[in-house]
Amino acid sequence: MPMFSQTSRFRSLLCCLLLVGLVGCQEMNMFRLQSPEEEPKEDSLSRVLKEERKAGKRSLVGEYTAISGNKMVVLEGVGLVTKLDGTGGDSPSTQHRKALLDEMRRMQVDNPNEILRSPYTAMVVVRAYLPSLVGKGEKIDVEVRLPDGTEATNLSGGWLMKCDLLEKAVIQGRGVMSGKVLARAEGPILIAAHETGDESKVSLRMRGTIPAGGVCLRDAKSLSIHLRDDYRSVRMANRITKRIGERFHDYDEYGIRRPLARFKADSRIDLEVHPRYKENDARYLEVVRNIAFNENKVERQLRMQRLKDELMQGPTAARASLQLEAIGREAISVLKEGLTAPSLEARFHAAVALAYLGVDDGVSVLAEAADKERSFRVFAFAAMAALDGGEAYAPLMDLLDHPSTETRYGAFRTLTTLNPNDPSIRGEDMNDQFMMHVLPTKADPMIHLTRRQKTELVLFGDDQRFAAPLAINAGKHIWVTSQVGQDHVVVSRYEPGEPDRRIEVSAEIAEVIRTVVDLGGSYPDVVQMLVQAEHQHNLPGPIAIDALPQAGRRYTRPTADQLARRNSDRVGHQNMTPNMFPQTGDADADMTSEDELPMQELDAEPSEELNPAIDEASASVEPAADDASESAPTEGRSFKKSFLSAVSAYDE
Repeated sequence: MPMFSQTSRFRSLLCCLLLVGLVGCQEMNMFRLQSPEEEPKEDSLSRVLKEERKAGKRSLVGEYTAISGNKMVVLEGVGLVTKLDGTGGDSPSTQHRKALLDEMRRMQVDNPNEILRSPYTAMVVVRAYLPSLVGKGEKIDVEVRLPDGTEATNLSGGWLMKCDLLEKAVIQGRGVMSGKVLARAEGPILIAAHETGDESKVSLRMRGTIPAGGVCLRDAKSLSIHLRDDYRSVRMANRITKRIGERFHDYDEYGIRRPLARFKADSRIDLEVHPRYKENDARYLEVVRNIAFNENKVERQLRMQRLKDELMQGPTAARASLQLEAIGREAISVLKEGLTAPSLEARFHAAVALAYLGVDDGVSVLAEAADKERSFRVFAFAAMAALDGGEAYAPLMDLLDHPSTETRYGAFRTLTTLNPNDPSIRGEDMNDQFMMHVLPTKADPMIHLTRRQKTELVLFGDDQRFAAPLAINAGKHIWVTSQVGQDHVVVSRYEPGEPDRRIEVSAEIAEVIRTVVDLGGSYPDVVQMLVQAEHQHNLPGPIAIDALPQAGRRYTRPTADQLARRNSDRVGHQNMTPNMFPQTGDADADMTSEDELPMQELDAEPSEELNPAIDEASASVEPAADDASESAPTEGRSFKKSFLSAVSAYDE
């Protein structure tokens, strides 16, 4: 009996082993049947890349992909403006009015129709443009306008009460669609227009802006790379992801290296912006596009030798510097040699690439470019802002005394980007409404005002004083006066139903501004006061408004440059303007009637973002392609004329 049991157990074990062997063979056969189906695709891709490489085609990321996710989202809402002195009035019966009434009832406001009919309030259409990389808590500019058919006539002195801004997009076949609340707007209205003095005064008073008046409520969007259809595969996407991650990475809280590219699908790779490029994500995308992902070390060394020759020649230096920057620290020695090139153009491009690699050897070249060549200026400042150390501090301080207005303010903006708390440039918070910076510069005095991205006033010269006789107003209730021979200024506030207030201060412009704010003046009130003072020749120097260096200017090469096949080239384009220098195309001109939305029709499928939902449906805001070389000064002069025209119209 025991022998029989032992034999049975042996036979059972033998049967189990045979079954396992058969199943294993079947699995192996199944695996072998599947492998040939997958391998040809991968082999085919490898063969294509090898053939392209043999034919001399470089395997750069930009040749196989397209970048998306960097478009602006159009936001729109309806709001209520208060603090108007008899210039408000009722609004027409439209969807905007219905939406505002519904919101007021939801907030349990008593007699909403009576409030809208008041001469001290007005309904306005509110609009903003939200860049993809702006995240929760960050500020954006806001535009406001009175709707057609309104009884209100003037937004001067008005305050926009808190209102929600929703995503808006035009979907083909479905019209204008509304989405989620992505931002919230509030603040004092700065009336302005990018028009000449011939425009109707009524039109000037019916629209305006609130610089940095909107707060983003959503998380920042990721940038994405999409593989072209003929190269789409998991293997290709992984290969590109790995190469980008090798070039761009940071470290998590535990000190572990973390790549900034993430594989999402066979056609999509998500990107995070490297911290060094936070003020110039357009440059970051260009560098990513120039990363090579299909070359060995020998091929890279040969390519670097060729790029070195191109870097030393002005006309080819821009492209060569981008590819060398995309290679990374291995190319630093080549880029340093570019600093010795005979032309400023070549030295400039080498210095920019070095700055984004964290090398400060080219700071003097960047300062020279900002000083001497206006087409390089904006990119030179952005590159200096990318340097973590203090190497750029001294040359930037020297540029604060430059004869060029935009160079002086560009240097200041770069210094505040590097370190806003530096004692030499740190500003004074004016009642949470704007920042005032008083700089002890040696050049001729100047005042710079902003109406985009931030509310900021910079006095270049710490001893600027108003000249008498002086009679100007800051808003509708504050007057600033001084008689001939007086060394002081009287700031007075007169408002019906309120006690009169009168303060005597020195004629120093900074001190007068502080007093105006103490008496309840807003940033638009201070802007109005300074613009009027310049118009009446009460200031020691000029006023500049949004005098920012811009991308897309044309560089004219010296005639002695025999290597140049073309006499001139544009340096970038307006879409490549670094984030720290917002484009100065006039946003006010885009405020049209409520039936005219400045949005492109999107061939996008609806999704959950809009109502009925649009995933990532956003309108692209494309700037004009014309020469922007004089845009900032021209716009500043136009703005001042418009402000004076609107103020004089109110006084009438």
